[in-house]
Amino acid sequence: AEYMGDTKLQQRQARETGICPVRRELYSQCFDELIRQVTINCSERGLLLLRVRDEINMTIKAYQTLYESSVAFGMRKALMAEQGKSDMERKIDELDQEKRDLEKQVNELKAKCEAIEKREAERRQVEEKKHSEEIQFLKRTNQQLKQQLEGIISPNKK
Repeated sequence: AEYMGDTKLQQRQARETGICPVRRELYSQCFDELIRQVTINCSERGLLLLRVRDEINMTIKAYQTLYESSVAFGMRKALMAEQGKSDMERKIDELDQEKRDLEKQVNELKAKCEAIEKREAERRQVEEKKHSEEIQFLKRTNQQLKQQLEGIISPNKK
């Protein structure tokens, strides 16, 4: 009988491990047949085996429900993670753009600053030149006035 069961499992391509509906169905048919045969000989044992079978079926259904809900939970978590990832990627793109804008602004302000410094340096040079020319003019004027004054004070020294 064991050999026949193995052959049927192979013919129906049942998986050897894990959850396999084919294997489950074949074992269930086999167990039902055992229950039928035992019940013929002793109805109390048959009734007990029926209860065991029903308990096993309820346990399997509970495991299936648990498995399905955990798969659904895993899928939700994966989707949330994917959504979070795309949100983060969008945020990164926004921040990169903001960084580029700020760098552009910094460069514009630096250029403005340099232009102002250059203009002020040129203005200072012009002011210094004007100032030194004014000093030279005043020195010459002062020298001329000195000479005129000396000429007035002592005109006949020569």
